[in-house]
Amino acid sequence: MSNSLITGKKILLAVSGSIAAYKTAPLVRLLIKAGAEVQVIMTPAAQGFITPLTLSTLSKNPVWSDVHSGEGWNNHVELGLWADAMVVAPATANTLAKMANGHCDNLLLAVYLSSRCPVFVAPAMDLDMWAHPSTQANVAQLEAYGNHLLPVEEGELASGLVGKGRMAEPATILEHLDAFFAPQAQPLAGQRVLVTSGATQEAIDPVRYLTNHSTGTMGAALTQALLASGAEVVLLKSRTAVTPPAHARLTILPFASAADLHQLAVAQFPAANAAILAAAVADYTPIEVAHHKVKKSEGHWQLTLKRTVDIAAQLGQQKRADQRLIGFALETRDALQNAQGKLQRKNLDAIVLNDLSEEGAGFGTQTNRITILDAQGGQETYPLKSKTAVAEDIVQKLIGLLGTLIGC
Repeated sequence: MSNSLITGKKILLAVSGSIAAYKTAPLVRLLIKAGAEVQVIMTPAAQGFITPLTLSTLSKNPVWSDVHSGEGWNNHVELGLWADAMVVAPATANTLAKMANGHCDNLLLAVYLSSRCPVFVAPAMDLDMWAHPSTQANVAQLEAYGNHLLPVEEGELASGLVGKGRMAEPATILEHLDAFFAPQAQPLAGQRVLVTSGATQEAIDPVRYLTNHSTGTMGAALTQALLASGAEVVLLKSRTAVTPPAHARLTILPFASAADLHQLAVAQFPAANAAILAAAVADYTPIEVAHHKVKKSEGHWQLTLKRTVDIAAQLGQQKRADQRLIGFALETRDALQNAQGKLQRKNLDAIVLNDLSEEGAGFGTQTNRITILDAQGGQETYPLKSKTAVAEDIVQKLIGLLGTLIGC
């Protein structure tokens, strides 16, 4: 009797056209030996590297390759609903690109787009293809969607070159699945965390407004990481920000302007154990808002602006000893000095510094490179990562800040 954590799980193995497809035979055997039920999808290209008969024999199930085969045209929906996990191995550069951009020209992609289960992706390609910026952007996009990217391995490749690009070994893939299905530690269980996300919109007239480039991707990633750690999350989200999937422990409250966000934040913060202020809030707003659309005329149009309320500073003033507050600093020069000043002035427990001069950081990207400073003088700089991974780093910092209060 297997003691694997995937015993009884339904695993959907999706194979694309790479020489690494030969590894899927031992992978299927390991999954079956671990007690999983396995079904296999193959792209047409994959069948040139390993036969459907081989994988059908090992999995003890028919191999799927055509949307119109089997029970009918809707088999892609049924397979996506059947699986407890989908494993795309090997995932070629072509398949990664199609998954990241929503293309759907074969059964593997149709199932991926229809699935509701966690998806694990094991890339396989030559080292230069793996290192190419477009491939890395696709990988970051897939991680931002919540997929689990299995690290490529380093070694001799089919081209004869040596470097990163090898598909993870079958035993390694099994280890990742076991780890995923293991009971998850939830250090923030019972904790309520307030998160702000997205860009404010400051009205000029009924048609126009002032805003910024924030998409709310970071706020959505933070929400997901907090939920995974057991927290209850109240997400204050701008109208245009990315919306995370619904969850029983997630409450979403929308805002438009800085004044709207201020009102919500002040009302919600007292009931929270912590807040992470990831929204990009306007520093200025028009003094007067026209009741009707301002018509085009000759000459200049001059707007007079006034300061908005500093939400982080106000929450810092009302923060209790049993609460923790994390802010963000987006800087273009004198980054560390400015972030340190904000940390102290606003009575924050930590501040996450984004330096726009760093390539791959800031608005509109799927990656970020951050430095976290804390009120005790700590400072840690992290390498460039997907925003999903960055969110996990920030949540780990919050767990540390709350540690003495929650017994971690």
